[in-house]
Amino acid sequence: MLKDICIFAAWVHGDPRKVVYPTDSYGQFCGQKDTLNENKTILFYFNILKCASPAVLINLQCPTTQLCVSKCPDRFATYIDVQASYRYKPDHWNYFKQFCKPGFNNPRKSVAQVLRDEDCPSMIIPSRPFLKRCFPDFSTKNGVLTVANQTTFKDGRGKTRNVTDLREAKQALQESEGSHTFFLYLSVSCLPSGLFIAMVVSLLFLVLLRFTAGVLFWIFIFGVIGIIGYGTWHCYWEYSHLKGIPGSDLTVYDIGFQTDFRVYLQLRQTWLAFMIILCVVEVIIILMLIFLRNRIRIAIALLKEGSRAIGYIMSTLFYPIVTFLLIAICISYWAVTAVFLATSGEPVYKVMANQTLCKYANLSCDPETFNTTNVTKLCPGAQCTFAFYGGESLYHKYIFIFQLANAFVFLWLVNFAIALGQCTLAGAFASYYWAFRKPADIPLWPLFSSFGRAIRYHTGSLAFGALILAIVQLIRVILEYLDHKLKGTQNSFTRFLLCCLKCCFWCLEKFLKFINRNAYIMIAIYGKNFCTSAKEAFFLLMRNVVRVAVLDKVTDFLLFLGKILVAGGVGVLAFFFFTQRIPVFAKEAPTLNYYWVPLLTVIIGSYLVAHGFFSVYAMCVDTLFLCFCEDLERNDGSTAKPYFMSASLHRILGKKELSPKKAVG
Repeated sequence: MLKDICIFAAWVHGDPRKVVYPTDSYGQFCGQKDTLNENKTILFYFNILKCASPAVLINLQCPTTQLCVSKCPDRFATYIDVQASYRYKPDHWNYFKQFCKPGFNNPRKSVAQVLRDEDCPSMIIPSRPFLKRCFPDFSTKNGVLTVANQTTFKDGRGKTRNVTDLREAKQALQESEGSHTFFLYLSVSCLPSGLFIAMVVSLLFLVLLRFTAGVLFWIFIFGVIGIIGYGTWHCYWEYSHLKGIPGSDLTVYDIGFQTDFRVYLQLRQTWLAFMIILCVVEVIIILMLIFLRNRIRIAIALLKEGSRAIGYIMSTLFYPIVTFLLIAICISYWAVTAVFLATSGEPVYKVMANQTLCKYANLSCDPETFNTTNVTKLCPGAQCTFAFYGGESLYHKYIFIFQLANAFVFLWLVNFAIALGQCTLAGAFASYYWAFRKPADIPLWPLFSSFGRAIRYHTGSLAFGALILAIVQLIRVILEYLDHKLKGTQNSFTRFLLCCLKCCFWCLEKFLKFINRNAYIMIAIYGKNFCTSAKEAFFLLMRNVVRVAVLDKVTDFLLFLGKILVAGGVGVLAFFFFTQRIPVFAKEAPTLNYYWVPLLTVIIGSYLVAHGFFSVYAMCVDTLFLCFCEDLERNDGSTAKPYFMSASLHRILGKKELSPKKAVG
């Protein structure tokens, strides 16, 4: 019911055009078809320096005129200089006036009146479009921030400013009104293709892992060691190569903070620190492998048993597609509803005055009747400009509550989709374990049967478990929101309290995920309700806490090494690709000033992909282990109560050898 109310309100009042198209000071969309701005797709700010004002965060509005233009300016120029030379340099005036208000073509009007009425900007600076808005075209030269190779510029009002002022204005502007557009840009342009690539790669690795589990995991282990070893050698090579180069012996403290992080790569101290860190990590991994070598062999054998289970139930390899589609539907529906909610207001216009003492500044106004009021007389140069989308009705006052409700239902649905997948996979793998003669006694279509049982009999239990987890996650979201809003104004006690609450709820979420996961396995085995299954799973694990601590964590460690190898290997390839060090792809590689952002994106994405395809194996191992613990408590290996585990699994997990009659499989 709550979700239906949010969706109805969003779709009735929302207008996604408010996010897709920038809105100028007259409330018109830039680039919308069949309008005067059809060919003017970019929003231009008359004085972007004003966007660094605190009014941006308070009123969600940059206090300067904003116009739709067809292209961003590509040069420095001031209105004073252009007006003074318009007679003998008319081309300069013709170029500059395209950034003035539509229809303005009066260079004889005094400069003071033009700037007061904001008929034209006082200056233009070289810019480039980003998210359909003109932002300064920044670059770095020898570690110094520049715009068009200049570190200073004239603001058109008699002052010389530093380009760092432009950077502060850009950051403030992006925080206030660019975040939702950036989110939409990622969602529409990048997210679907990224999720599709992740799905394909996940399936390929799942198929490969099915046939070569043991070999691949040993390759993963030594591959990580090799990658870290190569990294250590590369750091040493860079450290030696910089020897004798002027300036390379400076310390990080000497050069201070630099916006261009490539400056730090020219220091020997940086590569020495990297080399020491990698050496320490390498030694820790090698020592862990030496002392845990027997446990690692046990974990690999358990994974091989899981591979046998997956081999008999090959359809489990493709179930992540179902979870992927369900979560994609949830994300898409939530995103669309959130966009409609965020754009479900009417245009709000406010008075923008050049005079700081104007009492009408930032008050609401009506553009149709503004010129008939006394505001323009009391505050010369004041304008009624578009501010944001909103309203004063009861509905608009509670939009934030609707957004919270939408987020809560989104978390609930996503957790339910994950719970459905875990219960379905657990039921399929449990049917493999509890088959007395493998594979003869494995039921037909075990995955589809398990999915049907989960939908028909266990929907309430799965929804209840997802609800508990969603409540905790929503509380964490609210705490993060409060921490962000109160940052800079909170005292030490408030910071400490928020930190403790965030830590406690993070631990609670991790604990609930662990309990829910094992509860879903017990639900799949016995079909009991959530609370009973969670209690039985918890006490069963506590009675086998040593096995849980060793086998579960060693298995997690192996899976983690696999994720690190995948992410590290892809990261190395991406590094060589972005730095154009692969001759075959040198022409296809884009020329980037900062390749660290796409590189980190590739590495994080690769890690998430690896996490996705390893989740099937992890669920299989957890299910088999829980079934094994239950098998040990229910049966004793006698003829009356034979073990259901295979003889190989029996040997792996440390019980005495079974006779051929007592061992199953």
